[in-house]
Amino acid sequence: MIDPMAWPNWKKNLTALAFWTVLGLSYAASAVISARAEGHPAGWTRSLVWTFGDFYFWMVLTPLVGWLGRVGGSGSWRRFLAVHLPAGLLLAATQMLVTVSLYWWVIGPPTAMPSMTYTDFLRTSVVYETHLGLVTYWVFLGTLRAIDSQRRLRDERLRNSLLETQLVQSQLQTLRVQLQPHFLFNTLNAISALALADPMQARLMISRLSDFLRLTLEERHAQQVPLSRELEFLECYLGIQQVRFQDRLVTQMDVAGDSMRALVPNMILQPLVENALRHGLLDKPERGTLLIVTRRDGDHLHVQIEDDGLGLPPGGARDGIGLGNTRTRLDMLFGEQATLELSRRADGGTRVEMRFPYREEAA
Repeated sequence: MIDPMAWPNWKKNLTALAFWTVLGLSYAASAVISARAEGHPAGWTRSLVWTFGDFYFWMVLTPLVGWLGRVGGSGSWRRFLAVHLPAGLLLAATQMLVTVSLYWWVIGPPTAMPSMTYTDFLRTSVVYETHLGLVTYWVFLGTLRAIDSQRRLRDERLRNSLLETQLVQSQLQTLRVQLQPHFLFNTLNAISALALADPMQARLMISRLSDFLRLTLEERHAQQVPLSRELEFLECYLGIQQVRFQDRLVTQMDVAGDSMRALVPNMILQPLVENALRHGLLDKPERGTLLIVTRRDGDHLHVQIEDDGLGLPPGGARDGIGLGNTRTRLDMLFGEQATLELSRRADGGTRVEMRFPYREEAA
């Protein structure tokens, strides 16, 4: 029974044998057909013995030629010629000697010259066959060098791709580590403020914070999660904020059913919602409304977060930790396919809109 781990090597060897066999048969057939077309008697046995002796010899030498190409191609032209000129001549002479000897041992002297000796036969073949072997060596060398260069280029691209992926994951993890303490410190400050003034509300906030951290730890390695999962995070977070804001906060969610399975960056909504609460609704004396809308728009997911708070300052848009990290994460995950826009609402407040490619989690 063939070892499954060794099967790729067996498959590779069988493919090489089949290739050289087909090539040898085609050359032998060409030689026989050409000789008969010119009126010369030609048998298949002689042609096949000569052709297969030649081709199978080069098949066996292919790994050696490849190794010589790697050894001689890693330095200057002097090194290259110093390795390959003698190696090519030596292998061509060896190939000529092996092919001629095998042919003589199996077939014997030519039919037209039965008295010819092995030495005479070798003398008549040495120049042509050695020259042909030398040309074959250089063709093989160039072909194997090209294949090796292509393989190394592919491996280099794969390594670069893996390094880029690892870098992106490391950067995203750094951003998430930055966001979580930011949210955690704000929540702990709120709990500290409520601990004496309203212990029941403080305990409620601690319970909801525990739920939020549990969900966060469950998905700590995932770069993207389904929107339904992300909304669970957000509901825990809003539950904590509801304790802080009491009846001054109204949240509304308008989530399209066909968007629930969409993959979104992990914890992408919470910093944007926190940004809306801190800069738009926290200092608003009356009740404020937070609206979250998700829609699938063709090949993209559209996410919109609105508040009717104080709006953008006169000096321009605010772009703190939440918005800055969100822009960076979208850029690293989706590049130019993602957008994030911050704008004023016509009736007061702020709107944040995100668009990025719609993808679903594989079944």
